[in-house]
Amino acid sequence: MSEPDPDTEARRIATQARDRARFEEEALSLADQVYRVARRLVGSREEAEDLVQETYARAFRSWSSYTPGTNMRAWLLRILTNLNVDRGRKIQRTPQTQPLEESDYYLANKMAAAAGEEVLEADDVVERLSQGSVVKALSEIPPQFRDAVVLVDIGDFTYADAAQILDVPIGTVMSRLHRGRRALKQHLAEEVSP
Repeated sequence: MSEPDPDTEARRIATQARDRARFEEEALSLADQVYRVARRLVGSREEAEDLVQETYARAFRSWSSYTPGTNMRAWLLRILTNLNVDRGRKIQRTPQTQPLEESDYYLANKMAAAAGEEVLEADDVVERLSQGSVVKALSEIPPQFRDAVVLVDIGDFTYADAAQILDVPIGTVMSRLHRGRRALKQHLAEEVSP
């Protein structure tokens, strides 16, 4: 068995490094879009940042599985969606526990949580003032419908892109979108009526 030519091996390594750098550059240029979608899928800015960080960590670990020339945004958002689904499953399996030493405001936080509210930071208050009812209504519809609404109506993805991201047929995206919009409209109408 012959040894590989050092020049050929050096060229292969250089090409691989160049491809990796291109991949990272293209992926990072989409970070704002990935964050906006993550922010709509989860309840807080911190959760969205964690989800984006996990998405990029997974993408960079498996960068070689990405096919150059295909839709990088859809590929990244598919990873994001899978991680969010996994996160939701983990939350469902994990019982609600809260350490008593959480903070000096444990009782106030617990009361706010029982009332369906969350303790807000200043930035969250400004954001809530502009879109609070929509965010609340979005959080109350089932996740599969919410994902379709977020991707198509908020993320401006085509049905085909949303289908690729969610790994479902286009017809399923259209059905979920219709049901999600209807549920969203119902929740908003209930909030407005006396």
